[in-house]
Amino acid sequence: MDRLDEKIIQILRDNGRISNAEIARDLNVSEGTIRRRIRKLIQNETVRIMAIPDPQKIGYNTVALIGIETDPEKIDDVANYLSNLQETQYVALTTGSFDIFIWVAVSSTEELGKLLRTSIATAPGIKRSETFVNLAIRKRGFGLLG
Repeated sequence: MDRLDEKIIQILRDNGRISNAEIARDLNVSEGTIRRRIRKLIQNETVRIMAIPDPQKIGYNTVALIGIETDPEKIDDVANYLSNLQETQYVALTTGSFDIFIWVAVSSTEELGKLLRTSIATAPGIKRSETFVNLAIRKRGFGLLG
């Protein structure tokens, strides 16, 4: 990946629907160059072009971060299980007090409670969890460049 690829990614991060022609004009290169570069970035899984909805604007009014402590030999199984839950948006194996952090979005605190009781607390390999309900989200970003 070179500087041109980085610039293309920066532009797409801000507007995933921008045309190749507009990117080419902005970067002073041919449209074919942009098309080939984007195709390569997608094929080698450097980028994915997708819509990322705001959870609250589509009815998911309760968002929480959940720290999970697991049995050491079950961490991968638990992470895979959590990754398959519909409510789970993000799953990360971590260092520190918790082995895994997950980010979930649900319609209400009642739904969060149900998720915690039926899907988290009863899962094999989970020793304990601690839930941090998001009161306000000040930044939602997924791009790493610029």
